[in-house]
Amino acid sequence: MIASSYGRSVVADPESRRAVLRVSRSLVIPLEEIQIRATTSGGPGGQHANRSQTRIDVRFDVAESQSLGPIQRARLLDRVGRTVRAGASDERSQSRNRDLALKRLADKLAIALKVDTPRRPVRPTRSSVTRRLDAKHRQSERKAGRRRPADDD
Repeated sequence: MIASSYGRSVVADPESRRAVLRVSRSLVIPLEEIQIRATTSGGPGGQHANRSQTRIDVRFDVAESQSLGPIQRARLLDRVGRTVRAGASDERSQSRNRDLALKRLADKLAIALKVDTPRRPVRPTRSSVTRRLDAKHRQSERKAGRRRPADDD
């Protein structure tokens, strides 16, 4: 059962039969750990926007989560802090905004959990150095050819 069509999704966990937010292959967060709040959307829109609670704010407490491992928790606390928030008021439908807000939360968490590969410095090859120096020599000869000839008095 997929409840979202926006990339990362809210799915029903086959083992426990409860809704979860799949952030990555290694992280699945039960929706019970995510606080979801509906409020009225701001801005113009007349009676529907002023009366309907279609804006969704989601909040995930990193420090209190049971679904995070110690390394994941430490990385998230370091990069995004104790709580991660996301919101959506793009659509008129509360359920679509809920899916959007959960997707944005999952994206934030996935970006914060991404491990950057360390950069390994690479020396230029001998041929690339030779090409660069030859190009510099040709350019200097070209510019020297533009100069006014020296007086041979």
